[in-house]
Amino acid sequence: QTMENVSDSVKSESIQSFQSTIRKSENALDQMAEKGANTALIRKRLKAFRIGLSMLKSTWYQEPHPYTQEELAEARHVLAGLLPSIKRIYAKSKEGSPQKTLLERRIKAFQLAVQAIDDFAKRQEEQAGR
Repeated sequence: QTMENVSDSVKSESIQSFQSTIRKSENALDQMAEKGANTALIRKRLKAFRIGLSMLKSTWYQEPHPYTQEELAEARHVLAGLLPSIKRIYAKSKEGSPQKTLLERRIKAFQLAVQAIDDFAKRQEEQAGR
């Protein structure tokens, strides 16, 4: 499906899903930092989540984003890389449970963010080719 055809409810759920994922990651980062744990991976993921959210807002609400091609490519790699493990957890979670709904929305949000990044990259290429 194209990004333009996404329903308002899915847009809203996807944005909320990213905001929730970012909040949880920020809390995890704080806890890890307190314990002196290595925070490189969570920082990398957190940046990818922020970029994903930003790209959805940019695509749907024309909010500008400050990210470079490299940052977008890295975020796409991180988000796409997390999808298989989220799908595995989703498959194991109980039918009708709040967790299953949450994971379903997160999967959709990540897929849409990856698509938004791909669409943006394609537009950049087309503009460069003119």
